[in-house]
Amino acid sequence: MLTDQLRQQFDQDVKNNKIVIFMKGTQQAPQCGFSGRSVQILQSYGHPIKDFNVFASEEIRQGIKEYTNWPTLPQIFINGEFIGGCDIITEMHENGELKELLK
Repeated sequence: MLTDQLRQQFDQDVKNNKIVIFMKGTQQAPQCGFSGRSVQILQSYGHPIKDFNVFASEEIRQGIKEYTNWPTLPQIFINGEFIGGCDIITEMHENGELKELLK
């Protein structure tokens, strides 16, 4: 359940970090292929990434889905804006949009 406190935490984290990913596992140890692929793409641009392991907290795992109204993970934010998941990041990477967004 998305509490006001959790919403404020998400707002703060998303606004204060260029790239944020809510994922299964961590950047160093992704626990699903989609999370791993997303991190690999994002890391290729050389910017710091703030990651949240949704397996560490059921509150975060369910809360982020309510926060974005997006049912799947990973969930990626860039420049304070919700971008989407692995498929969207992959497409943006392949067509050059991600490079432009991360300038």
